[in-house]
Amino acid sequence: MRDVDKASDLAAKGVVVREADYNRPETLGPALAGVDKLLLISGNEVGHRVPQHKAVIDAAKTAGVKLIAYTSALHADTSPLGLAEEHRQTEALLRESALPTVLLRNSWYTENYTASIPAALQHGVMIGSAGVARIASATRADFANATAAVLVAPEDQAGRVYELAGDEAYTLAEFADELSRQTGKTITFQNLSEADYKAALVGAGLPEAVAAMLAQSDAAAGQGALFDDSHDLGRLIGRPTTPLKDAIAAALKG
Repeated sequence: MRDVDKASDLAAKGVVVREADYNRPETLGPALAGVDKLLLISGNEVGHRVPQHKAVIDAAKTAGVKLIAYTSALHADTSPLGLAEEHRQTEALLRESALPTVLLRNSWYTENYTASIPAALQHGVMIGSAGVARIASATRADFANATAAVLVAPEDQAGRVYELAGDEAYTLAEFADELSRQTGKTITFQNLSEADYKAALVGAGLPEAVAAMLAQSDAAAGQGALFDDSHDLGRLIGRPTTPLKDAIAAALKG
């Protein structure tokens, strides 16, 4: 991690904490010394992630890491999501490295939608560009549990590709209906064009680049980018994924 002080509570429990910064390649080699399995979580600096990931992959190869688990995007090889391009490039780098790799292709976090609940309650409407497409999202906890299951699995994971998505798919109109049911308020879903959705997000105060990314992602969801019915995620965690109604209830509780 970039700031080891943030993990002082873990260090106190005996967890080995090492500094590793995507933008400081000199920290990566020492951080990976003696590591057998590496979880490479995609960076959050969109547009700069490929060189960051490459630095980690190169360091992992030098360190002799025996398995890399990479958090990619759902159906990254064919996804219309603009965000998927950096994942495609990273997957290509992993193939070129010849390092044993398992791909964890994550769908959308349900929290990406529950974050819009306060605005929906304020205005009585939920907006987006996904139309009537079904979205198979899952919670961060679901994805984290699946990642842990892969990393501790006794069987060899190298070469496996997991398409990870929620068991229960929903439209944004159904999301709005469930929010209405739980709050007793009438919340409707208004589908917008990608351009209009971006403009609304900018008007709400989001930076233009972030608004463009979110609007394009929602429009891609309208093309099926966030749907998968393989149930890989539920099988990995050994239980059904968190239902939408439970995720909304948790968000409402704060």
